[in-house]
Amino acid sequence: MRYYKIIHKTEYSYMQPVNLCYNEARLTPRTFAYQRCNDSEFVVEPEPWECREREDFFGNTVYYFTIQQPHNQLAVTVTSRVAVEGRQQTLGFGEYLAWETVRQQLHTDSDAETLEIRQYTLNSPMIPRLPELHAYAEKSFTDGRPLMDALEDLSTRFYNDFTYDPGFTTIATPLTDVLKHRRGVCQDFAHLGIGCLRALGFAVRYVSGYIETEPPPDTEPLSGADASHAWFSVYLPQLGWVDFDPTNNQMPTDQHITIAWGRDYSDVTPLKGVVFGSGNPHKLSVSVDCKREAEA
Repeated sequence: MRYYKIIHKTEYSYMQPVNLCYNEARLTPRTFAYQRCNDSEFVVEPEPWECREREDFFGNTVYYFTIQQPHNQLAVTVTSRVAVEGRQQTLGFGEYLAWETVRQQLHTDSDAETLEIRQYTLNSPMIPRLPELHAYAEKSFTDGRPLMDALEDLSTRFYNDFTYDPGFTTIATPLTDVLKHRRGVCQDFAHLGIGCLRALGFAVRYVSGYIETEPPPDTEPLSGADASHAWFSVYLPQLGWVDFDPTNNQMPTDQHITIAWGRDYSDVTPLKGVVFGSGNPHKLSVSVDCKREAEA
């Protein structure tokens, strides 16, 4: 078990005063089998006129707040303490079953859990069904290949074929451009993995969170050096959700902290809202500190 203190700070600076804003934040770490959120505190400046919490359709915690006085800056600081347990993957399941067999089971089982999971096989706003994605995926999913072997091969190909380039894409960059130019960031690689696997008929979800970064020996980590991260999770009947991080070519264990999950990035946007009163561009600054702690 590892324990983390995470400080996520978002700052907006406006050229002219904003008179009113409505916002939603998905920045509270989830609690599930491998992770427990012990505490999460929101501090919003200026002080909100109204704030409340709810759960969205996917079970993510949503912090809603509104500010109804003129302001030139908005700062949202979320401090969380999380315990993360290493995931014991039962990889033997994939060593003996071909990927076609597992896919068929997903689409023929009629229990309540499987029926609910099938929503993740469908297209989503940011991940359309593309023939290019199917063509890329089928090179890993050859006839009769064991499922886990195929999944690991696909993740490795992303790692080898694509260049991590923070300056190439934006949230609006189409997946076809990422696939064509072989460049992007963790969000793009997660979307590509989801698109490839959904094209083959699997249920896959987008996971947002953080990853602990380890500085060189005898070097203090830089403040704000840790960043938001993203990966994908595949549902395997009889095993459950299995995570893959194509950006780092690894299966997440106890260095990945999960914040939210959904169909794609649009379901888990960390902070979004509507502002009234500022017609000029704004400046955005985001910093994340993810530090390991001793057990509380």
